[in-house]
Formats: sequence, C-alpha cells, structure tokens
Amino acid sequence: MHTPMDTTLANDLGRVGIWTNALRPGSPSGGAEIADAARELDELGYGAIWLGGSPAVEDTFPLLKATSRLLVATGILSVWQHEPDEVAARFAEANAAHDGRFVLGLGVSHAPLTEGYRRPYTKMAAYLDALDAAETPVPAGRRVLAALGPRMLRLAAEHAGGAHPYLVTVDHTAAARETLGEGAALAPELKVVLDPDLTRARATARAYLSGYLELENYLNSLRRLGFTDDDFRGGGSDRLVHAVFALGDAEAVVPRVNAYLEAGADHVALQVVTENTGRDIPLPAYRTLATALGLSGDHG
Repeated sequence: MHTPMDTTLANDLGRVGIWTNALRPGSPSGGAEIADAARELDELGYGAIWLGGSPAVEDTFPLLKATSRLLVATGILSVWQHEPDEVAARFAEANAAHDGRFVLGLGVSHAPLTEGYRRPYTKMAAYLDALDAAETPVPAGRRVLAALGPRMLRLAAEHAGGAHPYLVTVDHTAAARETLGEGAALAPELKVVLDPDLTRARATARAYLSGYLELENYLNSLRRLGFTDDDFRGGGSDRLVHAVFALGDAEAVVPRVNAYLEAGADHVALQVVTENTGRDIPLPAYRTLATALGLSGDHG
C-alpha cells in the first residue's frame, strides 16, 4: 500500500473522506442540519469533507466552523467562476480562522457548463500563476487539481499539492500515481451505493452516472482507460459501473477502498449515492461506512 510522507497534505487528509454537495449552504438541508452532519463526520474519524457542486471558498466556512479536526476542501472550485485574487484572500481568511484546515480544490469544469470555455490547461496554468502572485499567495502544497489526463496531472505535481480526480478507476489511480510521483497527494473520489441487492444498486448507480456520461472530459478519461462508446450507453455497462462505483453492503466497500489505496491513492473521498443524492444527508450510511472502515479515532 502507498504510504504518504508524514509532512505532506496526503498525511493531513487521512485515509478516507466524504465527497458531498448536500452540505452546501442553501441546499435542501437546513443550516443547523448541515452543521450537525459536519460535526458528526469529524467525530466519526473521516479525514476530510470535499464539498461538491462547484462551491466558492466561503461555502466551506460553515463546515469549518462546525468542525475541529478534519480538513474541508472545495471539490472543486471552478477556475472560470472565481477571480484568483478573491480566492486567495478567502483562502487566507479560512485558514487563519480555522487552524489551516481548508484545502483549495480547483478544476476546469466542462464546456457545456461554462461560457467561453477554451484551452482549459492554459486557463488552469495561468490561474495557478495568479494565485502565486496574489497579495496573499495560496501555498502550492495546500491546493489540489481535479486532474484526469497526464498533462493536468503533471501540472498538479509541479504547481500544486496533488490531485483530486473524479469518476476514476483503480487503474487510473495507478497511472496517476506514476505521473505524480511520490511527493504529491492523490485523493480520488469513489461513488458508493450501499445496497446488498446488486441489481437495484446498479440501477441506482446508472441513474446517477448517466449525467456524467454526457460530459466529454469524463468520456475522454474513460476512453484512455479502455472503455468504449458501448460502455457509455444506457447509463453505463456493468463493467463501467463496477469500475467507478463500490456496490453492496459496507463490508463490500472496504476492499474497493483498499484497492485504490494500494494502487497509489493517499486518500479516498467517498460519495454515497442514493435516489436522493444531493438533497438528503445520508448520515446512517456515513456511520455504517466509518465502522466498516475502522475510522473511529483514526485521525490520519
């Protein structure tokens, strides 16, 4: 199993975190419920909360305020939507108030979701330079990129603290580790459907996956891994679904998490997928997974 250096972001993240967009301000869950859930994730032993849905830095403030130990990261902030000087200022504000527990996750999003989308690699490289040149620079070691392809992964290794790739397989993780080298953090996201009925679990997975299979960045990444257009039809082939999801009970999730760690991940960000993903906070699932993964008291 890959073993991170003690001084890196990889070590600070711990083994397992939670990726969710249900803990954003303004989500169907109320503010008090969001704070309570974040506090419980901290107590359960998760190493980080990755806030999805293209958040702003300030969207993480309620989670930082509610917790005392775990890291809180944007998963991810779109570089098209926020000016780097403002992001750098908010980064400094967050970390000054909360013991350096905020991590800036950055990504280039997707053409259908972004007006004026062009030359995403160039955009990201320029954005990182601007963060370096800001009045309060964002340290490279406390920012990660949503890197899928080799060029963006190399940029993550050279100008950030590592990578936070979304919708990836164990094979991608192994290749990403080779590209990143040993000094950078690698924190892939892994979707989880906790349902022992695998036929029903695959149906839940496909209903959620289908939207991502309309985005070319993800399709290109999956094609590099050997998937074809046949795998993208009908919400995803069985082969694809089982490659990017962990399905079954909590005990079945454990070897899938370990497979990513053994392939070179330092941290795995689990996204619990249900029929109400993004609307409800699946606290029972988080508790069950924490127990199965032995996270209680595991603070990195």
